[in-house]
Amino acid sequence: MTADPDFRPHRVVVLALDGLLPFELGIPHRIFGRPRDARRRHLYEVVTCSIRPPGPVETDADFAIHVAHGPEALATADTVVVPASYELGPVYGQGVLTEELTAALARIRPGTRLASICTGAYVLAAAGHLDGRPATTHWADAERFQRMFPKVKVDADVLFIDDGDVLTSAGVAAGIDLCLHMVRRDHGTAVANEVARRTVVPPHRDGGQAQYIHRPVPDPQLATTTAARTWALGRLHEPIQLRDLAEQEAMSVRTFTRRFREEVGVSPGQWLTQQRVERARQLLESTGLSVDQVARNAGFGTAQSMRQHLQTALGVTPTAYRRTFRADGQKVSTARASRPAAASARASAKSSTG
Repeated sequence: MTADPDFRPHRVVVLALDGLLPFELGIPHRIFGRPRDARRRHLYEVVTCSIRPPGPVETDADFAIHVAHGPEALATADTVVVPASYELGPVYGQGVLTEELTAALARIRPGTRLASICTGAYVLAAAGHLDGRPATTHWADAERFQRMFPKVKVDADVLFIDDGDVLTSAGVAAGIDLCLHMVRRDHGTAVANEVARRTVVPPHRDGGQAQYIHRPVPDPQLATTTAARTWALGRLHEPIQLRDLAEQEAMSVRTFTRRFREEVGVSPGQWLTQQRVERARQLLESTGLSVDQVARNAGFGTAQSMRQHLQTALGVTPTAYRRTFRADGQKVSTARASRPAAASARASAKSSTG
């Protein structure tokens, strides 16, 4: 097999700041370190750097880590990921960057994709990258984040937001959702699903952050909506009414709707639309079915209806989406997702479209 001189893995540089959470630092390495192409070549190269010369970086645990790269690595990045840190100093306290951090971020080339996990969004916001844009962070920090950065359009209900070249995620494990989304955006559902399977996590989580905010624990004797969701997933191609879902749990429509939102974080109708969008994406990528057939199999009924929902959720038409992703899951177009397509994550991650 001859070498491909034009092949170069996408370079992800993870910025390790003092006080970082080791779990979050490991997320990009785990998710981006897995994807390979048909020739078993790594699709990403992941590098960790600090804002100082190579050396130790403190964590929030009882150990430090040795980072082998300094800030110069940021100049080589195609994507920069900023995990959370508990020692952001003036960034967290006053919303301003230190001189050292300012100098490091200045090395990032224009057009580089930027992403944050949890309170890493403070760094992007303090640098001005989130002004006028939608963004999220951990739900417990969202109100404070909005007060500190009033120009940012904070949405505390989502797991992550994709605004094209700038992406932000909610707390901790939502970084997994974000990184899987970037793999899905770059290389398709099949590749992202394989990474999720190998990582033993769901390729897509239902609902937003609302389901993780503390509320009284419900009586374990009470029924949940799990059976209704399982029933619906096996019948997405059929018309499904709210009363049909409620009947699966022997609840009134009102009780079911309330319980569903408490458990999933969105309304039954929003959830159902999201699942149908995901089904349509999979069929468009992995089958040769016509757009009309995909629309029927995904439960949209008509191609026009599916086109409207995909345009809202993904920012593209079904035909354009299929052109972007081959049936084997490998991306045909290497063009970056445009900012209008950013609605993609707010439907895919947010699970809250209304």
